[in-house]
Order: sequence, then C-alpha cells, then structure tokens
Amino acid sequence: MEASTANTPTHASSRTRSERKLAWMLCAPAVIAMLAVTAYPIGYAFVLSVQKLDLRFPEQTGFVGLDNYGTVLGSELWWTDLFNTFLIMVISVAVELVLGMVIALVMHRAIFGRGTVRTVVLIPYGIITVVAAFAWQFAFASDSGFVNNLIGSEMDWFGGHVSSLVVIILAEIWKTTPFMALLLLAGLVTIDEGLYEAAKVDGASAWQRFWKITLPLMKPAILVAVLFRTLEAFRVFDSIFIMTRGAQNTESVSILGFNQLINRLNLGVGSAISVLAFLIVVGIAFLFVKGLGARLDEGRPGG
Repeated sequence: MEASTANTPTHASSRTRSERKLAWMLCAPAVIAMLAVTAYPIGYAFVLSVQKLDLRFPEQTGFVGLDNYGTVLGSELWWTDLFNTFLIMVISVAVELVLGMVIALVMHRAIFGRGTVRTVVLIPYGIITVVAAFAWQFAFASDSGFVNNLIGSEMDWFGGHVSSLVVIILAEIWKTTPFMALLLLAGLVTIDEGLYEAAKVDGASAWQRFWKITLPLMKPAILVAVLFRTLEAFRVFDSIFIMTRGAQNTESVSILGFNQLINRLNLGVGSAISVLAFLIVVGIAFLFVKGLGARLDEGRPGG
C-alpha cells in the first residue's frame, strides 16, 4: 500500500504530461495552418508600414521607420474614425447583449415549437452581411425606401452623421443579435433546473432568480459572447461600405485602411493603419481573456 501510494503522484504527473503532449499534437495542424495564413500577412504588413511606399509615386520609396505611424496617430481623421468605430462597437454590443439575453431566454423557455422559434430567430444571422446591408440601405433610402412611408416622414437618413450611424448600428444589431443569443443560449442550457426549483421553494421572485442564479452562472458564456462580438464589431466594414462608403463622417478604422490601401494606393500608411488596428484587436482580446480567466477561476473549488 505504501509503495502504491508513493508512486501515485509520479503516475499522475506522467499521465498529465502525456495528455498535454497529445493535446499539442492534435492542435499542431490547426496552429500550423493558422500561422501559415496569418503570420506572413501580418509580418509583411509590418514591413510595409515602416517604408515609404506610395504607388502613385513609385520612385519615392525607402525606409522611414515609424514615420507612417506618426502620420497616422497625428491625423485627426484617425482619431475621428477610431471614435466612430468604438461608438458603433460599444452601442452594438451593449444592445445585442440585452436583446440576445431576452431572445435566449425565449428560445430556452419555449414550451412548443422550440425548433421553429430557434430557426426563425437565426435567419438574420444566416444572411450574408453585404446582402443585409443592401436591404437596409434600400429600406432607409429617401427616394425608394419604405421606412419613411411607414413613419410618414421625408427624412434623408443617409444625409447626416447621426442618422447614418443610427441606420448602420441598427443593421449591425439586427444582423448579429442572433449570434449573441445563440452563444448565450449555450450558457443557459448548462444551468441546473434544480437551482430554480429550490429558489422557488424559498420564495425567490423571477427577477431574483435571474439576478442571483442565471447571471452569475452565465458569466463565462457572457464574456465569451461579448468577446467574439466585440472583436467582430471593431472590424465593421461591410455595412458602412455599402450604405455610406464613409460619407457623412461615418468612416471606421477598416474603411480608413481600405481607402489608404486601395483608393489612395499608399501602402505604407495603409499598412500602418492595419497594424494599429491589429494591435488594438489584440489588446481587446487580451483584456477579455484575462477577465474570462478570472471569472472561470472564481467558479473553481478553492478559487
């Protein structure tokens, strides 16, 4: 018995190392594929960002160091577009989180037709983003749209900064709320129904059950959903490009990078914008992952 007990930690440690090795071997093909399709473009973008490379003036090229980054960060347009991007991101994610929670609860508590309800709710997310953007542009167009007829107005929705952003944000919310609801639903189904029954016996109201049981147990799912949606919202491009092409001061960081790279053919400045956007995305992901890890640790024994 003593020999068996003494050997247990070594056996467990060896098994853990074996499982970790197997996990790395299983993940290796996906990691290699991801590096192959992402590492080179990111590295090449950084190389271009430290050069003066404007295709309109091919003879004026050379290494400029961080000058392109200084040009971008010193531009008022960059900060305006960054503000627009964060504004669209924060409002979209916040509204989608609330609506997604409501929709997830409806899908989870549906007594009959649960499959039909879930299918109908997910339809907007299944529509291609460009197609959805064209549909919203047509709906709010001042000459051919039907929204003005419904509200009895002749408003030019795409003629002003605020109204244009409102339509863009509404389109984003309509398109991706089902995605948020689907991720939140995955968290809802993991909650033990016995907890709700026990709370009912103790006299807890519906709001108390939601606040004291549902939300705390769904924190990991909420953080994952908000993380995915935040990263996607920061890279907003399709809706703005289709509806306004950045007019009326509605440019996002992605639109700014597109204009520099494709329209103005300035590969140096455009690459600097791309690298800065990449760093911001990495920073957002890092903050969320750190927060997610802390929330998960709270639920562990002894955490």
